[in-house]
Amino acid sequence: MKYCLECGSKLELKFLEHEGDIPFCHTCNAYRFPVFNVACSMIIVTKDRKKTLLVQQYKKKKNILVAGYVNKKESAEEAAKREIMEEVGLQVDKLIFNQTSYYDKSNTLMINFIAFVDQIQVCPNDEIDSFQWFTLDEALHNIAENSLAQKFYSLFYEKVKHHEI
Repeated sequence: MKYCLECGSKLELKFLEHEGDIPFCHTCNAYRFPVFNVACSMIIVTKDRKKTLLVQQYKKKKNILVAGYVNKKESAEEAAKREIMEEVGLQVDKLIFNQTSYYDKSNTLMINFIAFVDQIQVCPNDEIDSFQWFTLDEALHNIAENSLAQKFYSLFYEKVKHHEI
């Protein structure tokens, strides 16, 4: 954050005891803690752990995870279930936290979940260009390379291999 969200003045780092260097607005005489977006992405898996769903969006030919922003007054878990229902029409039976990662391009803290579903009949909305169910091994090799989706999926895959999930 380079500018004050209240007055627009340029921020400078100033030491704050027990916090370290924090952006400070001399005009408002106030510290401005970082502000960022919060979103979630989901690894959608069948209950038997044999298939996972990858999607393509925005006319990009890259397989990624279903994702979306967390709305005001909504928990990340609620957002994850809502986004899955909205984008692919699947009801989540069980949701497990996987990992978080900051995504610099959109100033977003991404919270990743593993979402277990019973049904495989996908009813995509207009945000989804295409979708495909993959075996867990196939998904590992078909997810967008060097992406946050790949990072999250690889961690999930290792957990499944080691019977942690």
